[in-house]
Amino acid sequence: MSSSESVDDGNEPFGWAGRTAGLYAYLGQIEREPKLHQMLPLLFQRLPEMLDEVREMLARNWPDYAQFLADEQDEVTGAAESFARWLIDTAEHGIGRAPRDPALTQLNLFEEIGRVQWREGREVSTLLSAYQVGARVAWRYVSTAALETGVEPKTLAALAEAVFAFVDQLSSASARGYVLEQSQSVAERELLRDELVELLLSDRSNSTAVRAAAIRAGWTVPREAAVILLSNGSPMGHEVLNRLDSSCLLIRRRTLLGAIVPDPVRPGRRQRLTTALAGTGAVVGHPVPLEHLPVSVQFAELTAGLRATGVLTDDPVFVEDHLDALIVHRDAKLLQALREQTLEPLADLSGPVRERLTDTLAAWLRHMGDRQAVAAELHIHPQTVRYRMSQLHDLFGDALDDPSTRSRLTLALAWGTATAPNCNPATGSPDAATPHARRRKAG
Repeated sequence: MSSSESVDDGNEPFGWAGRTAGLYAYLGQIEREPKLHQMLPLLFQRLPEMLDEVREMLARNWPDYAQFLADEQDEVTGAAESFARWLIDTAEHGIGRAPRDPALTQLNLFEEIGRVQWREGREVSTLLSAYQVGARVAWRYVSTAALETGVEPKTLAALAEAVFAFVDQLSSASARGYVLEQSQSVAERELLRDELVELLLSDRSNSTAVRAAAIRAGWTVPREAAVILLSNGSPMGHEVLNRLDSSCLLIRRRTLLGAIVPDPVRPGRRQRLTTALAGTGAVVGHPVPLEHLPVSVQFAELTAGLRATGVLTDDPVFVEDHLDALIVHRDAKLLQALREQTLEPLADLSGPVRERLTDTLAAWLRHMGDRQAVAAELHIHPQTVRYRMSQLHDLFGDALDDPSTRSRLTLALAWGTATAPNCNPATGSPDAATPHARRRKAG
């Protein structure tokens, strides 16, 4: 079959009819390297055959790519035409000096292919491997045409370089599209996750809205969740948040930094959190159904305030271990009023004496009168405990033996002593810290 017959034949599988005028208009402008440019009719004649062979080879391992060649035959054929022209120009002028730049005509197509690869959840390496298959087939057809037209060896070498340079450009375009789509997808996903966090922490959340937002964000809705709160100024805290797995939703508010942790009661989860958060001063909220997360955040914020004032000293602090302390300290003014009332017998003592007796009374109540345990906690001799308790019985009289009075004193003292009369743990003010704060460690 002659060149003119192949180009004019309307039965070619890739819609070759109508391309003759463009080809010969291009050839009419050629005056350089006549043997090199004589390859074009041969390449144009054999492009449909070459594309068919590529499609057949891809069908073995990459059937989706083979189907793409069939479905998008017009675009693929156009890319093949541009490849043939660019190949001749590049072999003649050298890499980077050809007047025809494929980046201006076809590379956008291959960038979009890379984007599709990411959207469909495939590895970009499989796409690049398919390109290599196409490159090997293309080089076989190009080299055959070159030998048939009698090009010089140095021109044959230039053609080889041009073929694989072209494939490198296509690969780079697809890799770029893949990475761009990946970056955009990640940014969109993070935005959707932030919107989900705002919904979960708001009072307007309901199960339907949460599930819809979770589906959009790609988050599996758990049965329960807990919040982790960290100080905004903690570099270590930021580092820990970045290491949390993707099941955790980050909280990034101006005044609130932390995460929502799904199913925190799973076996081993607490120990892993304890290890990961050690040294960060974090507060881990108690597990609640999703609709109760706003209240859980409030409890965690109150707990963070108690830790800042020294009432709680665990690191990290688990709210579920200190619900009693939250009850007592939820209203600082009310607690202070109770302390002033119950400790009125100590009001006339000097500051140091009042502090020593208050610490001793608090320890005595916690340990239910066990002098050895009180001495161990306060690092004093048991006889010193006996002496101080004798003083307290003199000051309080029979009230220390009254169960009701003991209950009120326990409520006033067992979660921190009363040496800071203006204590306000919710604000975390430094003057609220107490030297003998409660030091119960999480189990």
